[in-house]
Parts: sequence; C-alpha cells; structure tokens
Amino acid sequence: MISVQHLVKRYGSKVAVDDLSFEVDRGEVVGFLGPNGAGKSTTLRVIAGFLGPTSGTVKVAGHDITTESFEARQKLGYMPEAVPHYPEMRVVEYLTFRAELKRVARGERKRAVWDAMGKANVRDVANVVIGHLSKGYRQRVGLADALVARPPLLVLDEPTAGLDPNQIRDVREVIRELGKEHTVLLSTHILSEVEASCSRVVVIAGGKLVAAGTMDEIAKKRRSAGLSVVVRGDLDAALAALRGVEGVAKAAPDAARRTDDGVHAVRCSWQKKLDEASAARATEEAVGALVRAGVFVREASPVKSSLEELFGELTGARAGAGGEEEEGAA
Repeated sequence: MISVQHLVKRYGSKVAVDDLSFEVDRGEVVGFLGPNGAGKSTTLRVIAGFLGPTSGTVKVAGHDITTESFEARQKLGYMPEAVPHYPEMRVVEYLTFRAELKRVARGERKRAVWDAMGKANVRDVANVVIGHLSKGYRQRVGLADALVARPPLLVLDEPTAGLDPNQIRDVREVIRELGKEHTVLLSTHILSEVEASCSRVVVIAGGKLVAAGTMDEIAKKRRSAGLSVVVRGDLDAALAALRGVEGVAKAAPDAARRTDDGVHAVRCSWQKKLDEASAARATEEAVGALVRAGVFVREASPVKSSLEELFGELTGARAGAGGEEEEGAA
C-alpha cells in the first residue's frame, strides 16, 4: 500500500530524511516511531503529497507520488498533527465542504459525511460550531475529514497530540476500529500508543531507519537489566552472595512480589545492560553464588529493560543527528 525507497529530503544543507526505505502492506496498522525531530512528519508529508522528495521514490497504492500525484492522493486520507479547521463552520457543514473539495460525488456526499462522522465518533456534535468544540473533538473532526472520501489508506500524524488521557483512550479505540477496514500508518513517539493500536512498527531517528518489525520482534531487542530470583533460606546470605557476583550493581528484596515464610523474592540489577548470552552467563554465576552460600533457588528469571528504555537505546545515539524541528522546517 505504501512503498518508500531510498527517500531523501533536504531543507537547504540540513538532511531531514536520509535514505529511508520501508513498506506498509494492505490491511496493516503500522506505527511510525521516532523522537521529536526524527523526520516523521516530513516523511508523512512526502507520502501525502504535501512535500516533494529530494531524491528516492514514494508509491501509494502503486502510484508514484511525484509523477502520479493526483491518483496517489485519491487513495489516502491525511490527518496532520496540527489539524486545520474553519472554526466558524458547523461540523457537518465543514465535512460536506471537504467532501466536495475531495470530489466525492454529489449523490454520495451526504452518506460519506455521515459514515465518516460515525467512524470518528462525532455524530453527536454534527451541528456544533467547530470553534466551540474541545481539542479532543476537533482532533476527531480532523480524522473524519481524512475519512470522508473513503480512502483505503489513512496517514495519521500524532493523532493524540495535546489530548488528555481520556481523549487519548477514545482516539486509540477509534484507530483500532479503523484498522479493521483501512490500512493505517500512525506516527507517534509514544510507545504505549503503538502497543495499543499497531501490528507492526517502523522506528526512525536522525532521518534514518533504525528498526522495523512486529511488536514482538522489537521487544526481543530488549536487553537484560537484571535478575529476579525466588530463594528459600537466609535472606541476608542471599543478598550478600548476589552482591559478590561480578557485574551486579545492587541487590535488594523485591517488595513487589509476595512470598511465604522463609521464601524471599530478590531482585538484582546488572552494572550495564546485557545481551542474551552475557545475561545467561551472569545468571549462572548468580545462581552458583547462591547455592554456594547455602541458599536454595526456586526461580530465576531475567528482568528486561522496558520498551521505553529500548526506544531510547534504538534512537538515542541518532536523535537529533540529522532530524530537523519538523514543524519549523515545514
């Protein structure tokens, strides 16, 4: 549905997108992740036809966005981060106007507007002046605008930006429902948003691709941050044994886990995050130290870094290396 190949976008001497390639297949809901200034909005504007690429190719539903721009844009609905509205218009008037601009046939226009309002959950404010709506409802009107021409592809740039937790939850639910009928490319820097809505992830930083795959595939990149053990025996002896293992930064009782009398949950952290092989060796050494201390080991499991930490590991070295302040650059 989307094919981006070797995309480069420059603003003068500044490279905003640097040799970026990825694809989105029909029926997918793909999260487009990256820190602020990574090049996300610039990439989406090129896909949507608002900006031209410096080099490389972008195809939407098989149409080249440069040479077949009109055909490509007919296949997608684009919702920018800062959704433009006519605040003096009522919701239904605005969407009818937008449907006309998007060349929805006159006989289908009323039904298209009604369907778009239903999918975006704004039918209850159809006759309300847009300027009187909350930020959450204005975002939903922008989503209805993206839907009104019934495109097979939706490109959504930070759709929950500036919303409160309740509004974010509502918009996420709408996106999940849209994924049943549309291909969706969703830009965000919030991992929980991706976990809640997306089947696959594309991560960029400094305008470059740094990771891509399903959420499970991305999660496997998490390194071991420590070890959680359940032991039977003397707690002080267990803690002393773990603290004596090379590479252990600290060890302490795990207050988050309930245990029986004489059974203790302990968590230790490594001095640095370890890959799978190194974590396995460190676990063996920790268990061996416990056994030598006369402590019985009932359970030992790795403590993985969080997805937020993984996001920092993937993007931290490149963040800001080539990406612009995207709103200003546009």
